[in-house]
Amino acid sequence: MSREIPARDRVIVALDLSDVEAAEKAVWALGDSVNFYKIGYELVMAGGLHLAEDLVHSGKKVFLDMKLHDIGNTVMHATKRAAKLGATFLTVHAFPQTMRAAVEGRGDSNLDILAVTVLTSWDDGDLKDAGYAATVPELVARRAAQAEAIGIDGLVCSPAEAKDLRQRLGAKMMLVTPGIRPAGAAKGDQKRTMTPSEAIKAGVDYMVIGRPILAAEDPKASAEAIVTEIENARK
Repeated sequence: MSREIPARDRVIVALDLSDVEAAEKAVWALGDSVNFYKIGYELVMAGGLHLAEDLVHSGKKVFLDMKLHDIGNTVMHATKRAAKLGATFLTVHAFPQTMRAAVEGRGDSNLDILAVTVLTSWDDGDLKDAGYAATVPELVARRAAQAEAIGIDGLVCSPAEAKDLRQRLGAKMMLVTPGIRPAGAAKGDQKRTMTPSEAIKAGVDYMVIGRPILAAEDPKASAEAIVTEIENARK
C-alpha cells in the first residue's frame, strides 16, 4: 500500500542533461507542474550542485542521485554535505558498510537515504557477467532486508520488484523507481519498465521520469498527464 503523497509530489523529473543552462530551461518550462527534481552525475559535473541549492531555496525538492559507494568515512562525510545542502533524497549503493556510513552521516537531518538494490538497466545476465550467482529478484530481496535492518529510509528498485518488496516490507520503507514509461513511450536503456498507473498499483511511492517528460513536444503537458494518470490510479 502506497503512502499518502500528493500525486504531483510523486513525480521526480530526472534532469539528466549535459549543462546547467539546459536544466534551468527545463525547470522553467515545467513550472508548477512538478515539485521534485533528480540531479545525477552528469549534471553535478557541469555545476549542478549550485542548481540544487537554487532549487531548494525556491521551495523545490531535490534528489541527489550520487549512488555513493566508497570507504565508510568518505560516504559519511559526503552524506553530511548532502544534508547541509538541503537535499530531500540521496542515493547510495546497497552494500552494508556503505549504508551504515550514510545513516551515520545523515544524523538527525531531514535527508532520506535511498539504497540502490540493483540498477534497473541490469538483468540476470548482467549480474552473472559481474560475478553474482544470484538472480535479480534474489539480490534485490537480500539487499532490501539488509537496508531495512540498517535503518535506510527507502529503496531504489525496478517497478518489477516493487510489488514483492512492498509485500515483504509493508509501508515502512519508501519505494522509488526509475524505469517508468507512460504507455507508448520508448523504453530507452531501461530493461524493466512499468507505466505510472501500474507502478502505483505495485506500491511505488515516487517515480523518476526523465525522457518521457523532457523529450516531449510539450514537457509541461506530459508531466500533467502523468500526474493525472497517478491520481486516477490512486482512486
